Amino acid sequence: MAVAIHRVLAAAATLVCGAVTGVSLTGSSAQAHDDLDWTAISANSDARLYTAPNTLSPQLRESAVAHGADKLENPVPDAQYYGYSGDGPHVPDLAVPPGNVESTKTEPDKNTYLRLPGLTGVDAAYHYGSHFLFQGHENGVTGYVTRVNLDADAAHRVTLIASKLSDGTKAPAIDGSTWDPWAHKLLFTAENGNKGAVLQGGTEPGGTLQDISFALGRGGYEGIQNDSAGNLVIVEDSGGASPTGSAAKDPNSFVYRFVPTDRTDLTKGGRLQALQVASARTHQPITFKPVDNAATPPSTGGIFTDDQKDLSNYGTTFDTTWVTVHDTATDPSGRPFDANALAKTAGATPFKRPENGVFRPGVNFREFYFTVTGDTNATSPANAGFGGWGGVFKLEQSGAGAATGRLTLSYRGDAAHTGLDNISFIDRDHVAVVEDRGDGLHTQLATLDSAYVLDLRGHTAGGVQPVRFLAEGRDSAATLDNELSGTPGWKNDGDNEITGIHTSDGDAGVGGILGAKVPRPFEHGWRLFWTQQHGDNITYEIDSNS
Repeated sequence: MAVAIHRVLAAAATLVCGAVTGVSLTGSSAQAHDDLDWTAISANSDARLYTAPNTLSPQLRESAVAHGADKLENPVPDAQYYGYSGDGPHVPDLAVPPGNVESTKTEPDKNTYLRLPGLTGVDAAYHYGSHFLFQGHENGVTGYVTRVNLDADAAHRVTLIASKLSDGTKAPAIDGSTWDPWAHKLLFTAENGNKGAVLQGGTEPGGTLQDISFALGRGGYEGIQNDSAGNLVIVEDSGGASPTGSAAKDPNSFVYRFVPTDRTDLTKGGRLQALQVASARTHQPITFKPVDNAATPPSTGGIFTDDQKDLSNYGTTFDTTWVTVHDTATDPSGRPFDANALAKTAGATPFKRPENGVFRPGVNFREFYFTVTGDTNATSPANAGFGGWGGVFKLEQSGAGAATGRLTLSYRGDAAHTGLDNISFIDRDHVAVVEDRGDGLHTQLATLDSAYVLDLRGHTAGGVQPVRFLAEGRDSAATLDNELSGTPGWKNDGDNEITGIHTSDGDAGVGGILGAKVPRPFEHGWRLFWTQQHGDNITYEIDSNS
């Protein structure tokens, strides 16, 4: 292994660059904005033991706003740096016992940008400015929340907001985040199956996170967004089981909506609902059953059913209904509950690992788009026509809080565009989606992750192809982590991942929730962020190159 490490370090200067191709977002069918002209580029190839830089469309540039090695201005033993826990060195040291070879990477995840004048920090004499980027951390000795003070100097750049729950225990690993302007709270999700949670907390250091799972349940929660009525739409990522000898995964995740009793105080409870989709063939609900076997009859929502085929291909419109899975009015026990299990009991419809969702701006919250990651395995037999490559769904409703709606497949993934994860609107008609293929699929297809812009006016029939505007590379730390994968005691992920794609003008008022305003990229205070997770754990801001 020492020889392999030497080879990694010796190759650290070798670059595998994404080339520019001749496709752009200009033209009558793809004009998103008068000044938007993002030229498509090629993906970075997965050349083992070699690093690669990130490449962007030539109209764009990126700059780091936080580095994994940035020391928190108020560290605690388990959380000392933006991207590293306090349990080991930043660079692998194979001379120490397994488990302490390298610090556990904290993996800052979903970004939430806010303009909040008057926030303070641990230095009472320092002015922290008014522009802040919040994120939970998906890994590490403890989960925690950080605030990147975008106006601050290096010594005050990153502040630890919270690393414990209100009962004094360590915070769980955190994935999604958003700002709830009615409750004046940051909301975070923990993607941890029946131990997952929704947490709420404040914006200043020294606080704790409150677990509100008695109201919103436990599940593999990731994406979370408000609608204009103050409801919360939550997207779950819970992988399903596979038939014996197959790489295909059973649909096992749900899309939820929480209708609060009092939108200014989520601790007062409310109703948790799950999305139920009706078969276009039978008009009966598409429901969950375990992986099909001799003892289990085929299910309408199983891997290789006609309904799953319809869901995974263009041309079919499905009727939808929100079904209630839990109500604190009828369950005042105050105890957390398994949302995934109750969604199955209520006859909600399972999907193949939805991860994040967002409302389309400029349409009065009538359209909600969510990504589906799929099986992330090139050998999955579900790739050919049964959703294995993932995609993007559109849920249309008459307005926020509507009981019924329609579901269509907006974009069908393929080998070149797969593992879709975070999502963010760039303007009214173009949405950015990013990949999380994982090390295995990187190797299978010899390609690293990318971020794309989809033109929603051309994808309902699979017409306009995505425009790749970001080809993620692989930094030296991730290259080394990848090579060390499988070493006894090794605990860090390998290749870099794109996460936290986020467009916002930072408006913290009710009128500033995502989907309320049409973004103007790089104008009038609109900013675009993303995080290169794993490896060096760097968060970037993307800006115009002009």
